[in-house]
Amino acid sequence: QVQLVESGGGLVQAGGSLRLSCVASGRTFGNYAMGWFRRGPGKEQEFVGSISGNAVTIAYADSVKGRFTISRDNAKNTVYLQMNTLKPEDTAVYYCAAARTSWARSVVDYRYWGQGTQVTVSS
Repeated sequence: QVQLVESGGGLVQAGGSLRLSCVASGRTFGNYAMGWFRRGPGKEQEFVGSISGNAVTIAYADSVKGRFTISRDNAKNTVYLQMNTLKPEDTAVYYCAAARTSWARSVVDYRYWGQGTQVTVSS
């Protein structure tokens, strides 16, 4: 069983930055891919990005490429989402998720989900 605890959300001005953290339980953290997803007001869940267990493979949604960076520290069982140049349309609840495979290419691969953390970007 994997438990994920997110932190780092908050209110920022457009153009500002936030770094989200997600701490996972378990000794096999480095074995599985981690992903970030978000759901804005009145919107469906959206893929943000993902990172493989060994951090070699990283993928981003087109909407965040060049602005967001995913990283992980397997020694700390933590995955990060660095968000720069934030826009109001980035406002959403952000969720981290863990797959049971070393690389996950779709949402169906993600088995465990965090509680979500609110990110609000003001104009």
